[in-house]
Amino acid sequence: MSKIDGTFIINSFENTFGLKFNEKKTLFIVLGLLGDFDSFEYVQSLIKFLPRIKNSDIDLCIVGIGDLDSKKRFCKYTNLPENYIYIVENSDFHKALLIEPGLSITPNPLLNLTLMCMGVGSPGTLSEVLRGYLGDKSSMNLFSNGEMISLFRYGNFNASLFNILGKEKVLRPFELATLRLMNMIEVLSNWRTYMINDKFLTQRSATFIVDSNYRLIYSFYSKGLLGFSESMSKPLEFLENWI
Repeated sequence: MSKIDGTFIINSFENTFGLKFNEKKTLFIVLGLLGDFDSFEYVQSLIKFLPRIKNSDIDLCIVGIGDLDSKKRFCKYTNLPENYIYIVENSDFHKALLIEPGLSITPNPLLNLTLMCMGVGSPGTLSEVLRGYLGDKSSMNLFSNGEMISLFRYGNFNASLFNILGKEKVLRPFELATLRLMNMIEVLSNWRTYMINDKFLTQRSATFIVDSNYRLIYSFYSKGLLGFSESMSKPLEFLENWI
C-alpha cells in the first residue's frame, strides 16, 4: 500500500485491539518502545493537553511496544491514565502503517541507536540535543518555580535555579536536558522492563488524526530520534486547529 488513509488507520486499530471508533475525531499516536526517549517526551508533552482534548470531544488512542509491566511503569512515571494506551509486542503494527523502523546499518540494534543519538540517519537529532542545553525562547518552560527536581536518590534541587540562566516562562538552558536525563535514569534503571526486545530500539513513531467520516486530516511520521513532532519547540501545536 502506497498511501495510508483514514479508513485503513481506523480498521487497523479496530482489528488489532477490538476497538470501535465513530462520531468523533480521534487522535492516534503510535510510539516505538515505551522506553524510547521520544515515547517519554511525547507523552509528557501530551499530559498537559488531556483536559482540552477531552473537552473537545476527541478520542485519544496511543500504542507502544511493550508488555503489561512496561505499560504499568510507563503510565505511573508519566502520569498517563492506562486506559489511553495499548501495547503490541513487536513492530508489525508499525510496518502496516508504514512507520519508519529507524537506522539498521549494523546488525546490532544498540549500536544503531547509538549512531542515531549521534545524528547518523536521524535528521534533526543533534539540533534537538543542542536545544535541550541552550534553551528555546519559542518554547514554554517545563518546570515551575518551587518544583523539586530529583536526578539521583540524593540529588535534589529547586527548578527556580534555571532562572539564573533564562527567563521563567520560556524553555531555559539545561531545562529540557534535565528532563531527558531524568527520563534516561528511569530507563536505565528499568531497562529490561521497558526494552522488552532490543530489536525495536530504533523504531520511530507517528501521529494521525482521523475525523468522524474516516478522513485522515493530519499525519506526521517521525524520521529521527527526538523528532516526534514537526515542531519540537511546540510539539502539540498541530492540535490547536481542533481543540
